[in-house]
Amino acid sequence: MTDTLLPNGIKDGRGNGSCFRKGCNPFAQTGRSKLQNQRATLNQQIIKQMRMRAGAENLLKATSNNKVKEMVLLELSYVNSNLQLLMGQLEGLNSSVEVYQDAQETANIPLIALGLKETKDIDFSTIFKDFILEHYSEDGNSFEEEIADLMDLRQACRTPSRDEAGVELLAKYSSHLPLMESRFFPPTRQTGMFFTWYDSFTGVPVCQQNMSLEKASILFNMAALYSQIGTRSNRQTIAGLEEAISSFQKSAGILNHLKETFTHTPSYDMGPAMLSMLIRMMLAQAQECLFEKTALPGIRNQFHSLMKMAQEAAKVSEIYDHVHQSMIQTPLKDNVPFFWSTMSQVKTNHYRSMAHYFVASALLDHQLGLSDDEDQQEKTLSQVYDRLPEGRSPLDILKKKDERERIGKAHIRRAILGHEEALRIYGLCHHLNKLEVLEDILRASHQRSLNKCSENEEEEEFTDYTEAPDIISKTEHKAEMEVPATTKVKVTDFFQRLGPLSVFSARQRWTAPRTIKLLPKHKDLGFTLKGESPVHVVSLDPLCTAAADGLKEGDYIVAVGDTDCKWLSVSDVMRLLKDVNEAGMDIQVVSIMDSNPQMPTKSATFCGNLPKTYSMICLAYDDDDKKSRKVSKKSSFLNFGLKNRLKSASTLSLPTSAEHSGALPWNKPCPTFPSSSSYNNDSALY
Repeated sequence: MTDTLLPNGIKDGRGNGSCFRKGCNPFAQTGRSKLQNQRATLNQQIIKQMRMRAGAENLLKATSNNKVKEMVLLELSYVNSNLQLLMGQLEGLNSSVEVYQDAQETANIPLIALGLKETKDIDFSTIFKDFILEHYSEDGNSFEEEIADLMDLRQACRTPSRDEAGVELLAKYSSHLPLMESRFFPPTRQTGMFFTWYDSFTGVPVCQQNMSLEKASILFNMAALYSQIGTRSNRQTIAGLEEAISSFQKSAGILNHLKETFTHTPSYDMGPAMLSMLIRMMLAQAQECLFEKTALPGIRNQFHSLMKMAQEAAKVSEIYDHVHQSMIQTPLKDNVPFFWSTMSQVKTNHYRSMAHYFVASALLDHQLGLSDDEDQQEKTLSQVYDRLPEGRSPLDILKKKDERERIGKAHIRRAILGHEEALRIYGLCHHLNKLEVLEDILRASHQRSLNKCSENEEEEEFTDYTEAPDIISKTEHKAEMEVPATTKVKVTDFFQRLGPLSVFSARQRWTAPRTIKLLPKHKDLGFTLKGESPVHVVSLDPLCTAAADGLKEGDYIVAVGDTDCKWLSVSDVMRLLKDVNEAGMDIQVVSIMDSNPQMPTKSATFCGNLPKTYSMICLAYDDDDKKSRKVSKKSSFLNFGLKNRLKSASTLSLPTSAEHSGALPWNKPCPTFPSSSSYNNDSALY
C-alpha cells in the first residue's frame, strides 16, 4: 500500500518520518477541519444528552412516587434545554459557509456547502479474524496486515482533502465495501459489527449492523466533498467557474444516485425528501455559476444581450424559489438550517430584481432606431413576457416612446422593491448578518436600481401605477446532474488470499479443508479437472485411491502439496499434478455445502381441513401374487442429477392393519404421491 502513502513532514521521537494516505491529511489545521472537529464534539454531546433523556423518560414511566416524578421532570427540562442549545450550535456550523469559500472571493454571493457526516471508529480486527477462522478455516492472524490496511483506509476517509484526491479516496473505500460485504457479512446471520454515523443536521446517531448505512454515508460524504470543492473554486475566472459548475452537478448526481439506490436509509439527512431538496440546491448553485460565467466577460449594452441576461437571471431566481419552497415543507422545515432557507429566499428576490433591471435597461436605454431590426426586437420582447398589460402589444411598446418608458419604469420599480425585500430578509437571520460580502452586493445592486430610476424621473411626472409583467425564465445552458466517473474505481481486494470471491464468499458454506492422498495407478489419478480458478473435480472413478480417501465429485482443490492453488487455472494445477510419483502427493480440497434445507422425506397437504400424509415411495398391492411391489414413477426434480447412479432402497411402506385385524383392505383405492408440478404450485404444501 506504499503507493498511496505520502510523507506528512512530521517526525516521531526517533527521527522517523510518518505518512498519511494520498487524499487525506488529518493534521491540516484549516477552518474546515476545525469545523469538522467541532461537529464531532457536538455529536458526542448530543448523544450523551439523548441517553440522559431516554433514561429519565424510562424512570418517569416506571416510578409512582410523586416526588421522584417532580425531580425527573425537572431533570428532563434541563436535558431538553441543553439539547436545544446543542442543536442551535450544530445549525450554526451548517451555516458557517465562509470557511468553505475561496479566500479571495469578494465579488460573488457565497454558496452553501454540505458538511461531512461524522462516524465512530470501528475495530474490524477481532470480528474478521474470528470469521476467517470459523468460515474460511484459515488462521485469522495471518491477515492482520490486510485488516490494518482496511482500518487505515476507513480512518483516512474521515478527513479527506478538499480536492479530487479526497474524492478518489472516498470512492476507493466505497469500492471496497461490496467486497468486504461479500467476504464477511453472510445473509443468514449478523456479525455483531455496528456501523454508527451521525445525522449531519440533527446530530442524532444512527446505528446498523449491515453495510447499507456505511455505503450510503460514504456516498453522502462524496457529494458533500464535491459541494465543498465547488464553493472553494475561484469564481473570478472562467476555469474556476467551470470547476464549480462541474462540482455542483457531480454533487447532485451522487445525491440522486444515493436517493435511488438506498430507499430506506434510517438517517434523516439521507431521507428521500431531504435528498430531493439537496439535489435542487446543488443544481440551483450550478445554475447560478452558469449565470456568472455568462456575465463574467461583460454584458454588452445591447437590446438582445440585456434581454437574454434578464431571462438567465429569472431562471436562477425560479430555481432558488423551488429550493426555498421545498425547504419550508413540513418534513424538512424543522431541521433545515434557517440560514439555508433565508439564503435561498434572498437569492430568489435578488436575481428576480436583476432580471427586471436588465429589462428596464433594455427598454429605457435603447429606443427603436432606423437601423434596428424591428422584427427581431418584437420577437425578442414577445418571448420575454408571458402576458402584456391589457391593450398593449410588443410592437406598440417598441414604437411608442411613452409606452416604452412606462413599462421600463415599471420594471425598475419592481427591481427596487425586490432588492429592498432581499435586504429585509437578509436582516432577519443573524448568521447572514455575518456575511459582509453578501450585504455589500445586495446594497450595491439596490443602489444601481435607484440610480437607474433617478436617471429617468421627470419633475412633473404623475404617479404611474402600471405593473411590470412577469419575465419568462429561459437559459441556454441548463444545469444537469452528472455522475462522476470516480464513483466507482477499480481496487484490489484486500482479502484476495482467501480465494476467488465467486466461490469463497460469506454466502457459500463449505467443509473444512480435507487432505487427500493421491496415488497414481498407471499414471492415472482417477479424475479430471474443470472450471476456472479454483478448479473442481469431475468424472471421478469411484474405484481410484483418491475416491477411497474421501475425494468426491464437485470438490474444489485449494492446495497441491505446499502450493496454494485457489487462483490457479486448470493448466497450472495439472502442471503441479504431473509431479506426482509412486510415493504420492497430498492435496487439500473443500466441498460446498448446500445452503438450502434438504427436501423433507414426507410432505403434507391439507384437503378439507384434514391433513393427509403420503410416503415419498408408495407401494401397490398385487392381488395375484399377494406381494408388494414398488410403483415406478417418472423422474422429477426430486431425483434430478441422480441419473446413472445407484438408487438406495427405501425401507418405507404404507401402514397396514394386518397386525390388528388380519385382513388387508386392498380393494380401497391407493393414494398416490403428488407430482412435482403440484408440489411446486400448491401453496398449501410445505
